[in-house]
Order: sequence, then structure tokens, then C-alpha cells
Amino acid sequence: MIFRKGSINDLEQLKELGLKSWIQFKDELTNDNWNKLHKTLDDHKTYSELLKKSECLICENNTKNIIGMAFLIPKGNPTEIYDEKWCYLRFVSVDPKYRGNRIGEKLTKMCIELALENNEQTIALHTSEIMKSARYIYEKIGFKIFEELEPRLGVKYWLYTLELNEIKA
Repeated sequence: MIFRKGSINDLEQLKELGLKSWIQFKDELTNDNWNKLHKTLDDHKTYSELLKKSECLICENNTKNIIGMAFLIPKGNPTEIYDEKWCYLRFVSVDPKYRGNRIGEKLTKMCIELALENNEQTIALHTSEIMKSARYIYEKIGFKIFEELEPRLGVKYWLYTLELNEIKA
């Protein structure tokens, strides 16, 4: 497996990976909520906008297919969830065929290293009750629940943060 930075040239494969990796949640959402999520995942604009404002890290297999991705958005990009002083992770995703190989954990740790290099102070992410494996990884790395969010797509979500000054480089 090869880890590298992603670019706009990877957009189509990033979209395919998003669809492939998030389909596992289809049966845990109502049809309406799945359709909303699917529309976001199937939209080139979702990935092109992320690529414009973030650093994208990807994992490829030996045939150069993208099997993992993560986006690190730098501070100064606040949303209704994220404070302007925080950097944050988005769309940490792994191809279902490659789960169990610690790709998501490695991508998350690489994003933390990148945040440290960029002198970020706090890294945040949000995740839901249906993303049990992701929550396990984030908590194992040291992320702590900052607050419970309003439900999204009909499920419970939490905002997690990790203070980077607590990380030993």
C-alpha cells in the first residue's frame, strides 16, 4: 500500500470510494436520509470543494486504485459545527475490501502529523452512532467527545476534538 497526497486528478476515484465505503450505512438510515447522503457522496462538487480547501491524503493498493482517503481542512474554515480556530477531518473512508488493515487509523494519524507540521492547535471531527469502527479508532488515538450535536440524517452525532499540544511528536 502506498500513502500519498491526493489531487484534483483523483476526483473520480475519490467519489467512487465515497460511494463504495458509505453504502454500508444505507440500511441504518431512512430512505430519505440515505438519498440525501448518497446525493452528497455522488456529487463531484463535494470532492472538488474539499480538494480546494484541504490537504487530501490517500492510500492506494498496488494497482493504483484508491482504497482510503481523508481530508484535513485547515483552521480558518469555520462551519456550523467547527470553530474557526480548529482544523478538522472530513470523509475518512476505506474501501470495504480493505477494512481491518488499519488504513483509516494510518490516514487519521497522518492527518494529525500534518496538522502538527502546520502548527494547528486543535483537530476536530464529527461522527455518528452508526460509525462504531470509526469512533473506536478516534477514541483509541485520543480524540475526546467535545459535545453531542443535533441529530443528522436521523442519527446521533458527536463532535470530537484532540488538543495537539497533548500529542508527543
